[in-house]
Amino acid sequence: MINPVTVAGCRVTSAGKASDVGSGIYGAEYGSACALTEAAADAIEDGYKIELVEVSDDVLSNTILQAGDVDANFSQHVPYMESFNAGNDGTLVGVQPVYDFIIAFYSKTLDDIADLPNGATVAIPDDPSNTGRALKLLADEGIVTLDPTIDPYTATPDEITGNPKSLEFLQVAIPQLNAAYDEADLVFQWPSHVAALGLNPHDDGLITELDDRFALNLVVRSEDADSAATAALKKAFTSDEVRAVIEGNGTITVAF
Repeated sequence: MINPVTVAGCRVTSAGKASDVGSGIYGAEYGSACALTEAAADAIEDGYKIELVEVSDDVLSNTILQAGDVDANFSQHVPYMESFNAGNDGTLVGVQPVYDFIIAFYSKTLDDIADLPNGATVAIPDDPSNTGRALKLLADEGIVTLDPTIDPYTATPDEITGNPKSLEFLQVAIPQLNAAYDEADLVFQWPSHVAALGLNPHDDGLITELDDRFALNLVVRSEDADSAATAALKKAFTSDEVRAVIEGNGTITVAF
């Protein structure tokens, strides 16, 4: 007997007795996350089933998880999750890093970051964790200077102490950064998103970075971190089937 669950997301249900049934929902928003969730669905142990249903954005994925409408998601790194927790009294935890990914800045008009003009418009994410990541990447390249008294991973444009090219920063949500590619001189974007523009970090990234603190994680509520369903999911998301998908994608690497 399977315990019925009515939800939006990727569902995990047990095929055992009703009292033993575990259920989980996964918000896997973008291409690589969806493909990996499908691979995990093939690998999940007997008694569990994963069904993939896409959600509209990472905030919704976290909101429905925190509300208990779903039991897990797979669409974010831990720093993004921690920003959500801080702003929403959340209790989400990352329970399994799955893959690392190469992040990059792209330009429709430039072939070399050295040609970035004075007064250029730079589009970066508007959420705290990815804002800091983008600005740190620019600082590491010597394009801007950040306040040395702060953690660069938490930087905002207000913490830029040196901006010799008088860059203008446009902060937008990650899903809108592809649209900014047509207008801005430089755009920070995830590989799974920028692929829709026919771009990838290896061939098209002007500045690239791979930092394992931003590995994409399987995320659950803290009270479910040690549940049997979560254990089954962790095993599935670190399976040979998932590894094969990661190793077949040139922009991501195994994080387990």
